[in-house]
Amino acid sequence: MSTQLPLLSILIWLPVAGAVATLFAGDRGARLTALFFSVATFLISIPLYTGFDTSTWAMQFEERVPWIESFNVFYHLGVDGISMPLILLTTFTTPLVVLAGWRVITRRTAQYMAAFLVMEGVMVGVFAALDAVLFYVFWEAMLIPMFLIIGIWGGPRRVYATIKFFLYTFFGSVFMLVALIWLYLESDGSFSLLEFHRLPLGMTEQILIFIAFLLAFAVKVPMWPVHTWLPDAHVEAPTGGSVILAAIMLKIGGYGFLRFSLPITPDASRELDWLIILLSLIAVVYIGFVALVQEDMKKLIAYSSIAHMGFVTLGFFLVFTILAETGSWKGAVIGVEGGMVQMISHGFISGALFLCIGVLYDRMHSRQIADYGGVVNTMPVFATFMVLFAMANSGLPGTSGFVGEFMVILGAFKADFWYAFLAATTLILGAAYSLWLVKRVIFGEVANDNVAQLEDIGAREFTILGILAVAVLLLGIWPDPVLEVLHESIAHLLQHVSISKL
Repeated sequence: MSTQLPLLSILIWLPVAGAVATLFAGDRGARLTALFFSVATFLISIPLYTGFDTSTWAMQFEERVPWIESFNVFYHLGVDGISMPLILLTTFTTPLVVLAGWRVITRRTAQYMAAFLVMEGVMVGVFAALDAVLFYVFWEAMLIPMFLIIGIWGGPRRVYATIKFFLYTFFGSVFMLVALIWLYLESDGSFSLLEFHRLPLGMTEQILIFIAFLLAFAVKVPMWPVHTWLPDAHVEAPTGGSVILAAIMLKIGGYGFLRFSLPITPDASRELDWLIILLSLIAVVYIGFVALVQEDMKKLIAYSSIAHMGFVTLGFFLVFTILAETGSWKGAVIGVEGGMVQMISHGFISGALFLCIGVLYDRMHSRQIADYGGVVNTMPVFATFMVLFAMANSGLPGTSGFVGEFMVILGAFKADFWYAFLAATTLILGAAYSLWLVKRVIFGEVANDNVAQLEDIGAREFTILGILAVAVLLLGIWPDPVLEVLHESIAHLLQHVSISKL
């Protein structure tokens, strides 16, 4: 689709310009400035959906101009049905994060708000980039604002958490860079991701490149056993940092598998799909049990995120088993679409749960489950929201949490009964740790004087949680608008994979 307005560039650079304006606005005007630019970015992103052609898999809203001509590097942007919903999730979440820090952040407010605006711009850039160098620049640029957000506004062990976060993610990125340079040499001097999809690579080359990509994307998801940075980062991060980390940054790892691993190395993906399926099932089952024993609310939701993202990678890599069983790529669509819906749903639900924990922490300065009990007696409106999001986290039908998990389990049944059986344990484990959390924090008698003095949420907090509640219920009841956007792009990807298989 051609468009005269460089919409994607605006969505990348408007928040960055807003970050500069926020810094100049000073602490007093920073909140309004950041809110204005984040809301404006979201409104400008809406035409990505309204103007999107769901009947084609081709890239839309493309922009392409020379950047580093001596190396054939282009400033090349575009979106398809896989990347566009994730851009909308990014622009939708950022204003809520700005509102969440409205009263809580009292130190270096301008820098805090500016960091999130820069983060928004570079994350949109990651999803829109169609040139490998441009993608890598945005990919690495994400580390800087998140490093600062955790390191400056984080908890007591923030330095440890930031260094661990940086080292894990940077380690994987180095291998991805080597793979991209190799692909550049193989493609006779092109960094185009779309050209990479058409390269006739041998099996050995594909396996090495697949492993390089796996090291980068597995850390970002994060997959077991390279997941240990995430709980530390979440616990030490301020509420807004946890929301962006869970709702958006983890999704970039899943996106990488669809944009890089499957289309560029389809044969290696088929040969090594057992490894991803194994790691995904370990995340779903083992990490679910780990979440069950957590005493810190943030750690519980962090481990829950790892388990739910295991569903995403499981849905993506069931493709080849389903192809072998059914002989058709059409049967595999449901698993990949389910993984994508799960990513979007998890963005809503995990973000909402971290915001709920932030509401409690702002009042009592504790995340320990043992310090709470009977919150419903003093904060009934807040309790309603938290129970809704906890039920969605456990996959309650009618919420967005059910749709993606159901589709992945259905795809798993097409592949192998035991895959489906193990994946379905998340419905039990998810309900166990979510309801156990709600029982100890929300219900029962008022546990202590601190809980007795709690005040219910105000208009600002109600607005944030209310918007997310509507999103969770709307996607749960009516997922078709998302599935329509996804279908052609995912079908084309799986056709590409199945042709390679044959």
